Amino acid sequence: IERTELVSIDSMQVYRAMDIGTAKPTAAEQAAVPHHLIDLIEPSEESSVVWFAERAESVRVDLVSRSIRPILVGGTGLYHRAVIDGLDIPGRWPDLVAELETASDTEALHTRLAGLDPLAASRIEPSNRRRLIRALEVTIGSGRPFSESGAGLTTYTSSSTTLIGLDLDREHLTDRIGRRLDAQLERGFLAEVEALMARPDGWSRTAAQALGYRELSEVVRGLQTLEAQRAVTLLRTRRFAVRQLRWFRRDPRITWFDATSPTLVADVVAHWAGESPR
Repeated sequence: IERTELVSIDSMQVYRAMDIGTAKPTAAEQAAVPHHLIDLIEPSEESSVVWFAERAESVRVDLVSRSIRPILVGGTGLYHRAVIDGLDIPGRWPDLVAELETASDTEALHTRLAGLDPLAASRIEPSNRRRLIRALEVTIGSGRPFSESGAGLTTYTSSSTTLIGLDLDREHLTDRIGRRLDAQLERGFLAEVEALMARPDGWSRTAAQALGYRELSEVVRGLQTLEAQRAVTLLRTRRFAVRQLRWFRRDPRITWFDATSPTLVADVVAHWAGESPR
């Protein structure tokens, strides 16, 4: 297989009109190398890991049938596991989620989960609202502890997929997050949020979870200053990046490379070809 194409494993880049805030590949980048699983649905539509995994598998089968090597890129950890390992994902209970979303106290959600499923609560940070609601949804909706349905996440079976991670120390990571957000704001992130808010069909629950969009919507409404919401967005993004690293660090199948190394590309290609001793 000589040709390669990129498959975005990003839970938010599936949404149209959410380009700047999701750091979607530019038109020029997509023209240079074909990308898949980008711009699939409208911001008003719901998405899920099961829905995504089905589409990713269709893309994979199509590419392989045409002798094209798919390269999975992106940072949504659970989506990677679902695509690579074919996880059995628990069902959804939208009405229950809507009820849980009305709770303003995220730590109270963690306390509630601890009473129902102590093991799941011990694995989820009290501030990780999205994960807490999902755990409660499965635990209450299915009548079985979320920790049982998620047990497969702690088991890493052998895979034919070569897994590669780019390592960056905390100082460089923090700096890059800040510079990226400033660049996004310069490119019109705030205007993008304003345009989304003006859409008559609104945002879905899943689309509204994208980093920065909720924060900047407060600026558009005149409830907060841009400076204040930039700070909040930076904090949320840094926390999210830390959770991402923790997630991927747990996977022993990943080979890590220094993202700042001048020989990064050569090292990765050599490893991919089986020539690297790393």
